[in-house]
Amino acid sequence: MPETHAHRRDALRAHLRERDLDAILVTDLLNIRYLTGFTGSNAALLVHAADETGAEQRTVFCTDGRYLTQAEEQVPDLERVIDRASDLALAKRLGEAEGSYKRVGFESQHVTVDSRDALAEPAGPAELVRAPGLVEELRLIKDETEIDALRMACAAADRALAELIEHGGLRPGRTELEVARELEARMLDHGAAGPSFDTIVAAGANSAVPHHRPSEAELATGDFVKMDFGALVDGYHSDMTRTVVLGKAVDWQREVYELVRTSQAAGRAAVRVGADVRDVDAAARQVIADAGYGERFLHGLGHGVGLEIHEAPALSQRGDGRIGDGMAVTVEPGVYLPGQGGVRIEDTLVVRPSTPELLTLTAKELVEV
Repeated sequence: MPETHAHRRDALRAHLRERDLDAILVTDLLNIRYLTGFTGSNAALLVHAADETGAEQRTVFCTDGRYLTQAEEQVPDLERVIDRASDLALAKRLGEAEGSYKRVGFESQHVTVDSRDALAEPAGPAELVRAPGLVEELRLIKDETEIDALRMACAAADRALAELIEHGGLRPGRTELEVARELEARMLDHGAAGPSFDTIVAAGANSAVPHHRPSEAELATGDFVKMDFGALVDGYHSDMTRTVVLGKAVDWQREVYELVRTSQAAGRAAVRVGADVRDVDAAARQVIADAGYGERFLHGLGHGVGLEIHEAPALSQRGDGRIGDGMAVTVEPGVYLPGQGGVRIEDTLVVRPSTPELLTLTAKELVEV
């Protein structure tokens, strides 16, 4: 999709001109993928800022010989340089430009001090200027190509869970590890390149641990079983949590589950264009606090999701910023009772001008397996 990537580079150029930068040296591989479509393990990209037709012609992509054919296929619209030391090769090009570059940004959030010093020498006389987060700022708002990938990733996870339950994958005697492995295998069957992250399956008292790692612990009748998992499609991550009961739920389980479900609905309703991320968190958190379980909600309400499983914005008490049209975020309140069990319910959704688009479609009513 060269046109999509060219549009993203144009958007980046506007940010560069606002900051009086002649160019930016992009070295983070996810940001390079976002701007070019390249998926290899070694690359650098020099994006020229000029507001002119020649800006694309002066933008240069570099990778090493292992990716010669891949670069031709994935980055057909840019000049390509082949050099193992990709970032240094492009820094050298700056230095050879006879003063055409005065101020060049670099991704200071990803570049070490030593690497910056190594780049500065061949780049001279161009000045390397800290320019953290410029591409990530663009990545906050997803375009329709990205949303399509997120939608497919969420669908793969939805289908995997439905099949797991339908085929008896949640039953007493199975281990948490066995359930996690089956979920991941079923996501692969439905088009995922892999899981978004290490799948969480937590049964019984383990479900009270927010990020419990699956173990050889066996599922038992009466357990809460909490499953937090996602699929990776075209580089984009889905994220979903559902909690079920093995057998018949007892009163305390129904009470906690319904509380979390009500909180999650309040959080989703608060996700609207212009909302402060802290207010979104508060909308869900207050429901739990009013029921007397405030201290048992142990984490933020949610986070952005995309090329990374955890991206900006952070929907939390310490978050910063406002919700924007096109952001992809999770809403995942939880209540955790040590020694008993816990409930988390999580969806991935995309912010739209009116009502958010829900991408994870598995029902949220309490399921008794």
